[in-house]
This record gives sequence, structure tokens and C-alpha cells, in this order.
Amino acid sequence: MAARTPTRLTRLALAPALAIGATVGLASAPASAAVWNSCDQWGNTSLNGYTLYNNIWGSGAGSQCIWANSGTNWGVWADHPDTGGIKSYPDAKKVINKSITSLSSLTSSYNVTVPSSGAYNTSYDIWDTDHDYEIMLWVNKTGAVGPLGTSQGTVTLGGHTWTVYKGSNGANEVFSFIRTSNSTSGTVSILPILKWIKDTKGWFGNETIGDVQFGYEITSSSGGLNFQTNNLTVSSS
Repeated sequence: MAARTPTRLTRLALAPALAIGATVGLASAPASAAVWNSCDQWGNTSLNGYTLYNNIWGSGAGSQCIWANSGTNWGVWADHPDTGGIKSYPDAKKVINKSITSLSSLTSSYNVTVPSSGAYNTSYDIWDTDHDYEIMLWVNKTGAVGPLGTSQGTVTLGGHTWTVYKGSNGANEVFSFIRTSNSTSGTVSILPILKWIKDTKGWFGNETIGDVQFGYEITSSSGGLNFQTNNLTVSSS
């Protein structure tokens, strides 16, 4: 359920004009913020081909700061109350803008350090250019969090085994792939997942993939928790 640009049942993201009025306090970014940091609700910047967003959008959100050494090495400190409901989706975005059939590969590698407490998921959020479809890939989750929709069973694709959920928030279809065990590092071949949705299930056609986002969908992080992306790469051809 973590995305930006289109409306969701529980979220909006990207444009500051769409801010839903969460009051966000300020906190100090970590000392490792060598290149850029922001505690602004909609703070964003572009670094070496990736766009970073602080992206605090949920009702009742607390303080959150994002820092980056590069587009592929960045992190977040967040102190959101344990009140239920998603508070934020700090993330890095890589623009693709290629149709599924024109892609020969779409791959990402990740390496993260995440807290053992709180409620959150670490996830990819993939959108078509028309924002009709959202594909989420959860590589780990902690606490009381769950995907939108109903279970469609388990499938092994892109180097991982996932439980698949299919649903709609009223604005777009949502396909969530929840890794059956938590992982803090690995490589995901995204294209076979898109082809499975398109060709095997017939849930959409030859969509143009707009961008691939990777980040932390945070529901609660009371007392302040650190989420760190040690390395992230997204590549396509």
C-alpha cells in the first residue's frame, strides 16, 4: 500500500500540493548524512539517477528525517507513534519508462539494516505510467502490518518465494508479493514477476512501467528507529 502520485485507500504521496495535513516535527538527521538530509515532510532530491523522498503522508505522523550519501546509500530516522495506520514511505525512485515487452531485464539488488521493533515493511513499489496498477514486493516486515486484498496463493518468481495478494483501493489495482521469509539483502529479478501478472494471470496487459521505488512503509517507530539502505541498485535493459 505504499505509493505516491495516485490516490490510495490510505495514502497519497509525491506532490506537496497533495499533503494531507500531518503535523511533522523536526529531528536531527544522523551524522552520516554526508551529501543531503531533510526533515521536511515532502523533502526530496536527486542523486546519481535516483530521486529520494522523505514522504511523510499519514495522519498522526511524528518526526522523520532522511539522509543520503548517494542515491544508493541512504537512510531514515523515524519516530512515529503506535497509533495504527501507515505514517510514511521514505524511498528512492528509479525511472524506467519502458513497456513490459520492450524490457529484456529489470533487476534490483538491496542491502538494508532495519530495526527489530516497530511496525513496518521494506518494499518495492512499482507503478505503470497511467497509475492503474501498483505492484508491491515486500522483502521483509515487522509488527502489525499486512497487504491489501485477498491471498492468491504462493509462487516462486524472480529468485524468491512470495505469497501473492490481489486487491483494489478504488483508484487502482494492487498486487502485493510478500516474501515468505524476511530478507535484508538479495537480488530480485522484477521482469519475470511482471510477465507472470501479464501472461500467466492476465491481470493487466503490456503496461509501460513508469518507475521502481524502494523504501520503508512505516506504521509505527515509537521512540525513534533507524532504517538504513546500505546499498540499492535498480537496472533495466
